[in-house]
Amino acid sequence: MMDIGEVARRTGLRASALRHYEAMGLIRSASRSGLRRQFTEDVLDKLAFIALGQSVGLSLEEIGHMFGPHGTLTVDRALLRARADDFDLQIRRLTAMRDGLRHAADCRAANHLACPTFRRLLRRAARRPATMGHGARVIRR
Repeated sequence: MMDIGEVARRTGLRASALRHYEAMGLIRSASRSGLRRQFTEDVLDKLAFIALGQSVGLSLEEIGHMFGPHGTLTVDRALLRARADDFDLQIRRLTAMRDGLRHAADCRAANHLACPTFRRLLRRAARRPATMGHGARVIRR
């Protein structure tokens, strides 16, 4: 058994985060020693899964749905496939942006507006609103 301080030390999480995860039902303390929560070793795997889920953009609620009533892990394969599909789309968009930036930086045209490739990039950019992560719109003036 480990007390909450030991779990916090081993995972790098604050005790308040562990209490929050417990309140959400993501983890469970096994007992208490005085006022200090005690956890079994398996909490480390659960916390690692939570960290992994968050690193790929899953919400705590989405992660919580993957833990059964007794804390058993049941991975939501459909959700993970959907998240992987989202990443594929982001990768394609980022690749296109990178390629456009490289072309603009390396274009030998004396005037970028005279370059057919650059003009095609401009038309594509004008067709969809630009965003800067998390759906925040860029203000155009």
